[in-house]
Amino acid sequence: MSSPTTADSATFGGVPAGTKAAHRESPLLQLALAALGVVFGDIGTSPLYTVRECFVGPHAVAVTPANVVGVLSLVFWSLTVVVSIKYLVFVMRADNEGEGGILALLALVVPREGAVPFSRLVLISCGLFGAALLYGDGIITPAISVLSAVEGLNVATHAFESLVVPISAAILVLLFAVQRHGTGGLGAVFGPTMLVWFLVIGALGLCAIVQQPHAELSVWHALNPWYGLEFFVRNGVHGFLILGSVVLCITGGEALYADMGHFGPRPIRVGWYALVFPALLLNYFGQGALLLARGSTVNHPFFELAPAWMLYPLVALATLATIIASQALISGAFSLTHQASQLGYLPRFNMIHTSETQAGQIYIPQVNVALGTLCLLLVVGFGSSSALAGAYGLAVTGTMTATTLLFYAVTRERWAWSLPAAGLIAALFLLFDLSFLIANLPKLAHGGWFALTVGAVVFTILTTWKRGRAEVAAMLERASVDERAFLADVENQRVVRVEGTAIVMTSTPRGIPAVLLHYFKHMRTLHKRVVLLSILAEKRPEVPDKEKIEVQELGAGFYRIVARFGFMEKPRVPLVLRLCQAKGLAFDMMTTTFFLGRETLLPTGRSAMAKWRKRLYILLARNAPSAAAFFEIPANRVVELGTQLEL
Repeated sequence: MSSPTTADSATFGGVPAGTKAAHRESPLLQLALAALGVVFGDIGTSPLYTVRECFVGPHAVAVTPANVVGVLSLVFWSLTVVVSIKYLVFVMRADNEGEGGILALLALVVPREGAVPFSRLVLISCGLFGAALLYGDGIITPAISVLSAVEGLNVATHAFESLVVPISAAILVLLFAVQRHGTGGLGAVFGPTMLVWFLVIGALGLCAIVQQPHAELSVWHALNPWYGLEFFVRNGVHGFLILGSVVLCITGGEALYADMGHFGPRPIRVGWYALVFPALLLNYFGQGALLLARGSTVNHPFFELAPAWMLYPLVALATLATIIASQALISGAFSLTHQASQLGYLPRFNMIHTSETQAGQIYIPQVNVALGTLCLLLVVGFGSSSALAGAYGLAVTGTMTATTLLFYAVTRERWAWSLPAAGLIAALFLLFDLSFLIANLPKLAHGGWFALTVGAVVFTILTTWKRGRAEVAAMLERASVDERAFLADVENQRVVRVEGTAIVMTSTPRGIPAVLLHYFKHMRTLHKRVVLLSILAEKRPEVPDKEKIEVQELGAGFYRIVARFGFMEKPRVPLVLRLCQAKGLAFDMMTTTFFLGRETLLPTGRSAMAKWRKRLYILLARNAPSAAAFFEIPANRVVELGTQLEL
């Protein structure tokens, strides 16, 4: 999968944002080793099923020397152009203050304010749909990876054939069950385990290549792109559609960009070029050499590379590697959800911090239950990795295409590239992206509908929440009054002031919010000090503490505080109050009361939103945790005032 995340902290990765600074101070090789356990799990386990689906799967081509070399050529050039060039050379340059991932990239092209042109709305929608597809990819990847690893037992003996699904399901249940306890302690072994994995699969492939009998065509001919083009000419439409299986070799490419913020681009590039890319090529070419030597008698080329004595250890190692890859995707799903929430595309979620020392280690129960349930349904429903391969690929190619479109916008607007330069690069990448996407369309009837359905549902939720929040914010702003007029009335009417501080939470840093007006209307008193607090999300990953807080004295004992947090950060009111002390505004929690508004929404208003969207938004809002809990406000210091709004 390609995390959401990281950017995913970040879009799809397992290392928390809270450790980013520490990581970047580490030695290069240490960073590269850590990246092996987070960034390369998905793409590193693709050899388990990619070649098999091309030659043994339901849409396979015949095992002939020309076809084997042709497919290997497609694999080599896909990895070279899409991963080595597109992501590692170009897309990684499009970072959002060091963070990567499609949501971080999207934040670079979303206008900060004002009307949004239709063409930009289309681009933003493409980016959002690409992010939504990551959830479908994140559900399928653990299922197909673990299934393909456990299926290695069938190569040794058919006695385990009926146990593949139960064993895979048990592994996934355990994996999702331990999420609530956090996996930070295991992170130290992820990198070394994946190092062993890449060394082993590279060695297995090299042995098979060395043992390949002399023939007119060898696997090294695949380095010549002519054999890939000849494959298309010889096989026609069927040859083009095999790209739907070839794409499995690059499904983890998006993760390299998504997890860039945790390690920086250089360790990821070093890990890829020095170890991962050579190991993958050796293994893919080794599987090709095995097919050239034994032809159609090969049923599972990856596991048949190993000698008999090594089969069970290899299955165990493959299972560990797929668990590590799955963990990175699950952590990435939590991070992607947190990012989307901070950017205003999802409601607040109950986030549980699973580490006392690493702020980015989070667990979101609702997301974990949804991912785990759907993952198990896929394992039971499809029953094998080969059947599940039909559902795989469509989601990630959609995300890759969206990334290219957003990258083009960044090159033109942020980097001021000329139209020919930006267009030429984007056209090359789109040639690959769209070819893979079109080749995956026939998978719609064979499971591809699942990833597309998940993406469509998530996209609908993202856009509905964004639109609904904008409508509610507009209504609340219309209900507010001008602060100068209100303060003048307070002074003229000689309002009774009581001891203590009132902090009024308001979504917009303008005017006097309706919640304060509502309180004043009924109580006819005000605290001696009234603070209007707005917490805003920035379109950058982190905001330095010295830039987080703005304090403005309005007069008559009123203050306005505007706190800004990045989309990778957790907004916390206690932190805001501590930072205010440096600006001369101190708070005693025992004499401070927080006033929050709680809206009761009805779908009977004149909003242009469709009625079903209104109902969906209301459902999401009703199930979101309270602002007090989300912003970590002490519950015994909170007063909630209700208001009814017609959406």
